Amino acid sequence: MNQVTISEEDRRLLGLWAADCAERVLPVFEARAPDDARPREAIEVLRVYTHTGKRTARLRAVSWAGHKAAGEVDDPAAAAAARAACYAAAAPYIHALATPHQAKHIHGPAIYAALAREISADHDTAVGDEELRWAIGHASPEVRGLLRLMPACEPGRSRLAVLRHHLDSALRQ
Repeated sequence: MNQVTISEEDRRLLGLWAADCAERVLPVFEARAPDDARPREAIEVLRVYTHTGKRTARLRAVSWAGHKAAGEVDDPAAAAAARAACYAAAAPYIHALATPHQAKHIHGPAIYAALAREISADHDTAVGDEELRWAIGHASPEVRGLLRLMPACEPGRSRLAVLRHHLDSALRQ
């Protein structure tokens, strides 16, 4: 494993982009679980981090709470939207190790947002692809540079793996 340099500013900028990606699909979750605020809270606490630059125990806790919300909702699109929020709140915890696992901190919010949109549109892959294009178009040079420090992801067969590979390839250009 190679060590890489990741600054707090890198983490903050990643957090901003991750929050923007995940926030776009919060309505998908909230339509199915209107009384469950955990994914929204994960994004709100992440936004506080992006302003203060301080990773707190609360940020980690709301990320795990978003993950738990994904497992408790009985709708695949809503679960994907909650996972987008969970991964977004976890993004600032990316480690300075160049591993595929660490790259997931970058990929997660966008690919789960795309999956949530796609499932909501009766599995229309064009809808998921469009959401991914939005995320790619809104990724800052710093987010792209951070991803380039990580190993490229390998293609896979599942739809999530296809989305991840497409995002990874596009952000490296």
